[in-house]
Amino acid sequence: MRWLVLYTALVLGANAAFAGEIDWQAAHDGGLAKLQQTDPTPVPTTEFTDPEGGTHSLADWKGKVVLLNFWATWCAPCREEMPSLDALQAEMGGEDFEVVAIAAGHNPPPAVRKFLDEEGITHLPVRLDPRQKLAREMGVMGMPVTVLIDRDGTEIARLMGGADWSSEAAKALIRQATAP
Repeated sequence: MRWLVLYTALVLGANAAFAGEIDWQAAHDGGLAKLQQTDPTPVPTTEFTDPEGGTHSLADWKGKVVLLNFWATWCAPCREEMPSLDALQAEMGGEDFEVVAIAAGHNPPPAVRKFLDEEGITHLPVRLDPRQKLAREMGVMGMPVTVLIDRDGTEIARLMGGADWSSEAAKALIRQATAP
């Protein structure tokens, strides 16, 4: 039965006639059981950085669907989850969608680079929130936390803990979220 639900979600997600709606139940049934739809909430414009000293804010990605992930080098579930986020970015990242992974808290750039190298992460640029200002403003209490943000810069779902973001359920969710 689970596969029937997942297959149905994939077919509907790929069919433009049914585009625009997210099948939250199919995402749950397909393996994203901890994903919670949230009340639509505008995301903060708080700045975060990169190792070169550049500044960014979530407004930089307005017009794209974003899967925002807060993680840390010391976080075992983050280490487990990061390769699937990298794979999702490699497969689906582009004009309509991007994974934005932010190392929150005390994560010195050399430690972040070592973490990413050890895990073979090549498609996710390093983003840093060293004082956890963005993480706090978004109510992140532990890691990992992943937030789905629509094209308008509005949080629409959140998952606390790790997940397999390279799963068919995750890809169907992103296809549905990016559908016109």
